[in-house]
Amino acid sequence: MGGSNFLNFTAYCINMTPERDERLTAVLNKRQPDITVVLENVFDPHNVSAVMRTCDAVGVQDIYILNHKIPPHRKWSEKSSSSAAKWLTIHQFTDAAACFEALRKRYNKIYTTHLSSDAVGLYELDLTESVALVFGNEHSGVSDEIIAMADGNFIIPQVGIIKSLNISVACAVTLYEAFRQKTNMGHYNQTKLEGEQLDSLREEWGFLPD
Repeated sequence: MGGSNFLNFTAYCINMTPERDERLTAVLNKRQPDITVVLENVFDPHNVSAVMRTCDAVGVQDIYILNHKIPPHRKWSEKSSSSAAKWLTIHQFTDAAACFEALRKRYNKIYTTHLSSDAVGLYELDLTESVALVFGNEHSGVSDEIIAMADGNFIIPQVGIIKSLNISVACAVTLYEAFRQKTNMGHYNQTKLEGEQLDSLREEWGFLPD
């Protein structure tokens, strides 16, 4: 075993106590690979980080960052113990068509948050199916290009004067509705991650600080 590999193996063994292994395994067993979030041109990295924390909280492992109209973000402090980014699989794209091609390979439906005449209410969506949920930027929402490529639009019911929510709040409301539906269907009672993805995450997480 080479010096670098030996040091990595030693660090892994030191980090991976039985208690930590049990906790990480419990989290991995709750991950939901059949739901994802797509953030299109979200400007504020704090909003992106807040969305990531919610994704981690409800078991969303994969998140897609599409920046095709603004510069790509810098990293979200994966080394920070308070960052959720290090526990997620982040897919970054600068081309909308390439992003949707990747999404179509993994998810059956793609819905955007967009107020339109054909939009359905959040609580009408079946979020127990394989689905990708697209949230647009803070100023103009989801772009027409993305709306045209999606399978439909949804809105979060509101009765106030201001008919919009902060992007991270809108995402949290939506994901917790998905959490409710998936809990009722027993999705969190079965391990959905499997094979190479499960093994890779287990190994990767073993090196990460809590």
